[in-house]
Amino acid sequence: MEHRTTYSASQESALQTNKVLRNTYSLLAMTLAFSAVTAFISTFLNMGTIGYFGFFIAGMVSLFIVHKKADSAQGLLWTFIFTGCMGMALGPILNTYLAMSNGGETIMQALGGTALIFFGLSAYALTTKKDFSFMGGFLTVGLIVVLVASIANIFFAVPAVYLALRAAIVLLMSGFILFDTSRIVNGGETNYIRATVALYLNIYNLFVSLLSLIGASDD
Repeated sequence: MEHRTTYSASQESALQTNKVLRNTYSLLAMTLAFSAVTAFISTFLNMGTIGYFGFFIAGMVSLFIVHKKADSAQGLLWTFIFTGCMGMALGPILNTYLAMSNGGETIMQALGGTALIFFGLSAYALTTKKDFSFMGGFLTVGLIVVLVASIANIFFAVPAVYLALRAAIVLLMSGFILFDTSRIVNGGETNYIRATVALYLNIYNLFVSLLSLIGASDD
């Protein structure tokens, strides 16, 4: 009887994990598509730096609300508001590269690289089911160091440091993809809205950083 109860609990846990995974990737696909649409609109409107900062700040505010509302139906609405704002903030960045002679090719290379890294690392975490929770502390410290160094480099404006920081972000976001996917697979994250937002931010930052690195190498 005890064995049957244990098996039933284990089976229920596996079903719950599969449900979270399914909902997370479904919502992630929809939010990425929505961001692509808003980024296209933003690129067409050519809003410039003011538009970038305006929508970026709005995105950060809505991100805070997403985490507060993640356990309610309103969390879905705020997830789309957040990803929509981040897509709009991406427009001015894309326009900067589109103004270059090979800008379109650079953007496509960054998109391809982002997709390759995300699907490769996600597939590895999903198939092996390894627990990457041990990376949490290292990734958090790395993110803080990069953030502080980025703020410092605003004043010093050293191009080599900027590129080094972008390369560090690529590595950190790759680590976070493994970490966040592992948390879902192993039951560490049971809220698909929070899981979606975490993976979305990994992909967003990975794309922007790859765009900077590829753009620098091309120009």
